[in-house]
Amino acid sequence: MKEQTSIPKHKLGRAASLAGAGMKVGVNYIRYKGTKALTGRDEKNKFHERTAADTYKTFSKLKGGPLKLAQVLSMDKNLIPVQYSNEFSQAQYSAPPLSYPLVVRTFEREVGKSPTEIFDTFTHKAAAGASIGQVHKATKDGETYAVKVQYPGVADSLHSDLAIVKPIAMKLFKLDAKAIDPYMQEVETRLIEETDYELELRRSVDLAEKSDNLPLTRFPKYYPEYSSKKILTMEWIDGEQLDKYAESDAPQEEKNKIAQALWDFYAHQIHTLRVFHADPHPGNFIVKNGELWVLDFGCVKEVGEEFYETYFRLMEPEVYQNREKLEPALYDIRLLLDEDDEATVKKLLGVFQESISLLNKPYLAGVFDFGDNAFFEELAAFGERTRNDKELQAINSGRGNADALYLNRTFFGVYNLMGMLKAEVNTSKEVEQRMQKV
Repeated sequence: MKEQTSIPKHKLGRAASLAGAGMKVGVNYIRYKGTKALTGRDEKNKFHERTAADTYKTFSKLKGGPLKLAQVLSMDKNLIPVQYSNEFSQAQYSAPPLSYPLVVRTFEREVGKSPTEIFDTFTHKAAAGASIGQVHKATKDGETYAVKVQYPGVADSLHSDLAIVKPIAMKLFKLDAKAIDPYMQEVETRLIEETDYELELRRSVDLAEKSDNLPLTRFPKYYPEYSSKKILTMEWIDGEQLDKYAESDAPQEEKNKIAQALWDFYAHQIHTLRVFHADPHPGNFIVKNGELWVLDFGCVKEVGEEFYETYFRLMEPEVYQNREKLEPALYDIRLLLDEDDEATVKKLLGVFQESISLLNKPYLAGVFDFGDNAFFEELAAFGERTRNDKELQAINSGRGNADALYLNRTFFGVYNLMGMLKAEVNTSKEVEQRMQKV
């Protein structure tokens, strides 16, 4: 992959790049509508494929907020067309890396030394790159380290970048301001936290310590002495990224054990710690010697007591399967609003009942087979149907608790990882845990 020698840092330069992306969206749309008018062919898929590629190309060069938004959207397959989720998924761990001189400059600004003045060896090429930073491999005194280096300028441009990206996303995905604002606010809040590697270091150590009793789940060591606000150093873990492992010829029985470890890890965080790793993409997990290694606690979300109770009350079958009980529960979490008329309430009750039923399906089974594609086809069909429902588009969509965004994203992200592994997972323990808490 070709390295980048610079990132636009000034607001005007970044704004110009994002405006250019917006213009490409417009040109692609005009071309799509023109072809349809002249030939009668509806080439919507080609429009989405072309636009997704053009948009990702710009976002990946800018890093930071635009690229992180692409990553977030790629994991919510119910929100955006599949062409975008497929293209944007590259943001998870394969963004174009920065050149070595820019990495050296970051070290010199942060700690007053170059990487080779600190480590015995330090790779010039990044081992992995994502939205906020990239990882290099280093050695010192016989130990091997993974050194995450933050991209220059991403922290300073978050707010202005997201403000410019917002109308592009609204146009692409037919979202109104009230629908996308919670995403933008949550992404910005989490991004500000993710650019603080000192905070990530503290969280990583804390969550690893509080999860060290989980079977088959391991965490790297962290090294504060080689870390700073924009540099984070941890133990290097050799192994297979989760997606590569899923494609390997490892026995399905072993894959099921890894999947169960991952499932139990998230259940422990959400229901016991009430703080969870909110970035469940395959680049954040390594499989080594039959054990699951959890990496990168940059994106972490806390769950407040009141929100926990209202959210998981919706997951109780006696609530969501009974519209008389479901309706007040939806008002409690502001998915239904006082100003909604009778027709709106009726429409949304049906939509939310179906969506909660889908989310809860693995739990009701007790043991669920994520290798059955029918479940994911059902999720995709629901997402496509609701995206194109004109009645839903007309309803005020600025509703719900913003805290639910990352929790929903995490649930469906974990489901996707289970699907990659084609795993059969025991979900009954988590149901018992949450029923004890609510």
